[in-house]
Amino acid sequence: MTLQINNPRPTSLADRLRKMHWLIITLLCALAAIGVLMHFSVTDGSWTGRPVDHATRFGIILVFVIGISLLDSRIWIALAYPLYVLALVLLIGVELIGVTRLGAQRWLELGPIGLQPSELMKIAIVLALARYYQNLDPRRTGQILPLLTPIVMIGVPTALVMHQPDLGTALLIAGSGFGLMFLAGLRWRYIIAAAAVALPSAIYAYFFVLQTYQRQRVVTFLDPDADPLGAGYHQLQSRIAIGSAGLFGQGYGEGPQSQLDFLPEKHTDFIFTMIVEEFGLFGAFLVVGLFVWLLTLVMRVSVQAKSLFARLAAGGVGITIALYVLINTSMVIGLVPVVGIPLPLLSFGGTAMLTIMAGVAIVLSIHLNRDASTSRSFVW
Repeated sequence: MTLQINNPRPTSLADRLRKMHWLIITLLCALAAIGVLMHFSVTDGSWTGRPVDHATRFGIILVFVIGISLLDSRIWIALAYPLYVLALVLLIGVELIGVTRLGAQRWLELGPIGLQPSELMKIAIVLALARYYQNLDPRRTGQILPLLTPIVMIGVPTALVMHQPDLGTALLIAGSGFGLMFLAGLRWRYIIAAAAVALPSAIYAYFFVLQTYQRQRVVTFLDPDADPLGAGYHQLQSRIAIGSAGLFGQGYGEGPQSQLDFLPEKHTDFIFTMIVEEFGLFGAFLVVGLFVWLLTLVMRVSVQAKSLFARLAAGGVGITIALYVLINTSMVIGLVPVVGIPLPLLSFGGTAMLTIMAGVAIVLSIHLNRDASTSRSFVW
């Protein structure tokens, strides 16, 4: 009788590097390279400052991503709950001793290090929910009582982040969490029931939860021309830049709205607008196409994984990336209010890049161990 080993794992370093999902890494590099080129355009053709900083930051994080992805994927099962608890404690710490910047209390200062715990929660919520459903009897997935735990796990950090206030990040945490619940088998009757209470909840949140500037963003979204030089300025300039782009745009470094500084936050939240203005519809399809390709590969890793935890964790990372891209691109073309969500790997800044790259590191680790049938942590 032949004994079949049902848990093959690449063991040697050379073997793990050979089986690494290099196409995902290539797509990350391509998106980051586009970001570097756009920051070169932002700085009027100077490589000093943002272009070099963006490339250096990506290169350093990429090295860590490759190193972390070589770890056994079972480590993420062991870290799932501790990371969630740590992120939750840090979020509570923000409420107590957080530092206020730009009108929001979102940061903790730990010596020379400035930390935004909500970024850690974006990944922690995915891992924690994946572990919860891994341990849950599949027959109880559709029952009401087992749904309360993930709802609380999602609701508490979402409420804490909303209170900072940070509507965009709260939407990402809630969206990733409920998206993972859907992947885990959330029944449609619960989704319909949630949608039924969403409208009155949104109305209540508008009047009693949102800050004044957040309510103004909603009003501006509904009528951006009402205050073209004030609250509606960002979206109005973005619409002008996109509307004048045409098929191939104004040319690299030639976009009038961005180069003449009519377009605000062009290196962060509105970098997609700048891409469309300079490269037109072709540039928009190229960037969105690269993200769609990346998401397709991430979701393929999810489908191919044998353990439920691995499938849900990879799928949750895919949902997080999709929400980043969907909210940012919808925001700059006026389909949703401006909520301060950057375009990962392209926008300048390290928080969104670090979050997405950390998620991708988990996906790469799962890919390396996709044939492993075990889903137990080797720690606890």
